[in-house]
Amino acid sequence: MKGIVFTELLTMVENSFGFDMVDTIIEKSNLPSGGIYTAVGTYPHTEIAALVTNLSKETNVDIPTLLKTFGTYLFHSLAKAYPEFVSNTSDPLDFLEQVETYIHVEVRKLYPDAELPTFICSRPNNNDELHMIYESNRHMEDACEGLIIGSLQHFGASCSIERQALPESKELFIIRKQTA
Repeated sequence: MKGIVFTELLTMVENSFGFDMVDTIIEKSNLPSGGIYTAVGTYPHTEIAALVTNLSKETNVDIPTLLKTFGTYLFHSLAKAYPEFVSNTSDPLDFLEQVETYIHVEVRKLYPDAELPTFICSRPNNNDELHMIYESNRHMEDACEGLIIGSLQHFGASCSIERQALPESKELFIIRKQTA
């Protein structure tokens, strides 16, 4: 997993819970990296799982809520750092539909060793609904939902998000624009 994910997680924890909490969760997680991350480095996914697990224990906030909150935070951070990814469309569903075909292609140019989730998108009913099938061996579905929430906030969109577990450990996200 790319270091930028780790650095953003620790920044969010510091902003929300203070530097002492960052220190505590790093110490309790017994990380091979020692909790020292660079944005361009690559680190085992197990380290982020340990950090979030210990954050949950320290804050009494459940892991799915922490991951959704982090995903939302991460989207806003990435949108600031890489505005070109969000500036080519004004429609949130069009943006989300481009994650696999445009954004992940560009991310792989920047970070050739990035291990990204896969998304298969479709619009089965109309332009006001997007189906995204998420697949990753890391099972960060809650963080993915947070990223979707962050993107909807970025575009000022009012949408519902429905999740359905699929076979083979895949997750379907159904994002529907709300009508007035």
